Amino acid sequence: MDLLSALSLGELALSFSRVPLFPVFDLSYFIVSILYLKYEPGAVELSRRHPVASWLCAMLHCFGSYILADLLLGEPLIDYFSNNSSVLLASAVWYLIFFCPLDLFYKCVSFLPVKLIFVAMKEVVRVRKIAVGIHHAHHHYHHGWFIMIATGWVKGSGVALMSNLEQLLRGVWKPETNEFLHMSFPTKASLYGAILFTLQQTRWLPVSKASLIFIFTMFMVSCKVFLTATHSHNSPFDVLEGYICPVLFGAAWGGDHHHDSHSASHGGSHGGGPGAQHSVLPAKSKEELSEGSRKKKTKKAD
Repeated sequence: MDLLSALSLGELALSFSRVPLFPVFDLSYFIVSILYLKYEPGAVELSRRHPVASWLCAMLHCFGSYILADLLLGEPLIDYFSNNSSVLLASAVWYLIFFCPLDLFYKCVSFLPVKLIFVAMKEVVRVRKIAVGIHHAHHHYHHGWFIMIATGWVKGSGVALMSNLEQLLRGVWKPETNEFLHMSFPTKASLYGAILFTLQQTRWLPVSKASLIFIFTMFMVSCKVFLTATHSHNSPFDVLEGYICPVLFGAAWGGDHHHDSHSASHGGSHGGGPGAQHSVLPAKSKEELSEGSRKKKTKKAD
């Protein structure tokens, strides 16, 4: 009993909320963010031909949430870049991932067991950023619930929300990939988390901030590590939204996300839009069926 009381949730949560993020957790955040940049089609070629543009894209992946939050609160957009240690650390990670000889650094950090550790640590940073963003917005707007939610949301998923701007820096324009139209799990989770932290900040949720940070971090870490380990793009919220959204909005929220993204990824390479992709598939299937039937008839005749 003494051990259980010493390891109570409140004390554990308080100790967890006081763990410094720099440099270990921030380093993990930068590694995973720039890994996702390297996964983008054409990112490696861009780094060879236009390294400055590649570096700017990497900085957006690392600090896009701070830029969007400053934009919402009317603060200088370039303010966070005065943090020389973080910028230098992110720049070093960008250089090692894209230009390390034999891709040794990239191979090490993208090795799945190692990557899962970095993914988990990145979610710790994400949740802490949501909480800090809402506290910052509350300092400026004590009764601005929507401002607090918006600030916490962009703090947690600013990189995804700025994806179209980052694509423009790479010379790509895909408006159909707008994150507002097709929200990924981190974007949805950041929005729901921002709502919870706003309720806690305004005293409507009877739980301490440290406990909420701990509980929501465990949820985010568990979900993101599982999704990364299984290479899944599904969202844990899909089941709940499947019941609630048809009642509230008449359709499932983001229900066409995977279908549209799949169509865009295949249709874009052929120069056709989603409509062209849908029009080609039925014709192709008919041709395949007729070809198969002709082959069967030929075999029978032989």
